[in-house]
Amino acid sequence: MAGFLTSLPHAILAGVILAVLLVLGTLGLPGSLEGLDLYVFCAVLFRWLHVLSGIMWVGLLFYFNFVQIPSMAKIPDAQKPAIGKVIAPAALWWFRWAAVATLVTGLVLAQLNGYLVEAITLGLMDAVDKHTMIGIGMWLGTIMWFNVWFLIWPNQKRVLGLVETDAASKARAARTALIVSRLNTALVFPMLFAMVSAQNLY
Repeated sequence: MAGFLTSLPHAILAGVILAVLLVLGTLGLPGSLEGLDLYVFCAVLFRWLHVLSGIMWVGLLFYFNFVQIPSMAKIPDAQKPAIGKVIAPAALWWFRWAAVATLVTGLVLAQLNGYLVEAITLGLMDAVDKHTMIGIGMWLGTIMWFNVWFLIWPNQKRVLGLVETDAASKARAARTALIVSRLNTALVFPMLFAMVSAQNLY
């Protein structure tokens, strides 16, 4: 078993199998198959995917801001290329696509639950507090996604040397990427509160 779990794909496969078994076990409970609504099941599936994607996205955002960036000053110069050439590009790849997955699954989930337009318009169409709160969370998440793709990533490409630039431009790009990354870190807290409160307070 330990040998099996040394492989990341095997560990992911094991997790997915356990989740499927949990679903099948839940469906096997008395009365659970009665009135099973495929639409509801899809909403549960997309909420699960939305949460998984969000964990990956925010987890990497926190990794950058709580671990990598503060640690860079302590790393000897000879070892820094390992971060800039290997670890950071890989982490940024997952970071960018987790942001996309979180946004897309969130929009699909809102549509499946029947409040996509109401949330996008911040509840102004129906004056439902839940739609206002989930809409605030959705807009904050969308701003964060925009920041990742159109501010953080273009500047990180200059910092990592994936785009040719002079030293002054590289320094400006590093500062911009840092400030926007810290902005996204700040936005996580109200965004998650809006999402959680919309599901539990209203």
